[in-house]
Amino acid sequence: MGLAGNLLVGLQFLLIGLIVWPSGIWRLSGGFWLLIAAGVVLGGYTLAHNRIGNFNIRPQPKAMAKLITSGPYALIRHPMYSALLLGAAAFVIVDGSYLKIGLWLALAVVLLMKARLEERLMTQRFSEYADYCANTKRFVPFVL
Repeated sequence: MGLAGNLLVGLQFLLIGLIVWPSGIWRLSGGFWLLIAAGVVLGGYTLAHNRIGNFNIRPQPKAMAKLITSGPYALIRHPMYSALLLGAAAFVIVDGSYLKIGLWLALAVVLLMKARLEERLMTQRFSEYADYCANTKRFVPFVL
């Protein structure tokens, strides 16, 4: 599972880089800044609530990991992935090209694959994780 997780993380960073570069950030208007701000706020809140020592960029839980089900995790299982998709969407919208849309969709697929791997590993690690999954959505509260 380590190789798959590392590959997904590598693909995630590659796709984010391709979406952001070259960016038309100087062309971003208020609505686009709101998407970026929403992603930054959600990501910051997630990190603050989860604590850096518990957070892992790889889908494998850390050795001393604790299951967090409060804060942003009370509504969605992967708030950091949602934050990445929100922020990346701003760059896709300002560019408007089919290439950027395709890259964003590929990022969404990679994050979905990463989330599924993480959920399998979390279910093995935490007996209460399956119940938690039954009561929360992956990326969008009450929807997806």
